[in-house]
Amino acid sequence: MSNQPQLHYAGFWRRTLASLIDTLWMMLVITPLLVYFYGWEYFDPYQSPPLDGVADLLLTWVAPAIAVILFWRAKQATPGKMAVHARVVDARSLQTPGTGQLIIRYLGYFIATLPLCLGLLWVAFDSRKQGWHDKLAGTLVICNPVIMPAAKQPSVAAYKA
Repeated sequence: MSNQPQLHYAGFWRRTLASLIDTLWMMLVITPLLVYFYGWEYFDPYQSPPLDGVADLLLTWVAPAIAVILFWRAKQATPGKMAVHARVVDARSLQTPGTGQLIIRYLGYFIATLPLCLGLLWVAFDSRKQGWHDKLAGTLVICNPVIMPAAKQPSVAAYKA
């Protein structure tokens, strides 16, 4: 039996939960700022244009992109992926992807959502659980290995029985 942890790809539902968690924390940060700059009318589609100004552009497009890429760079995961024990790695080396790869991955989300989100649903059917954004960037999302404390690890005798 090998001491190497087995590679386990993060599947569709785990990644969906991570995405929901990330959406929630971003909303909790960004919504009060949008209300501060634009008032509650910002959320009324009949009173607000598609883009309200520079603060809108920075808060809804630029800041989330920077935050996600910085999290991927520093932790290999966003808070949502950390919560579900998953991380983004380079598909070949299984190490931290380069910044260019991460930017391609982020932009790849937009491409993956264009045809009825097919590029995101692809995760459910792909053998390595890669969405189109992962394939474009050469990344994988893997589950962190479960490390059991020594006291809870089964003894060698348990395997011989």
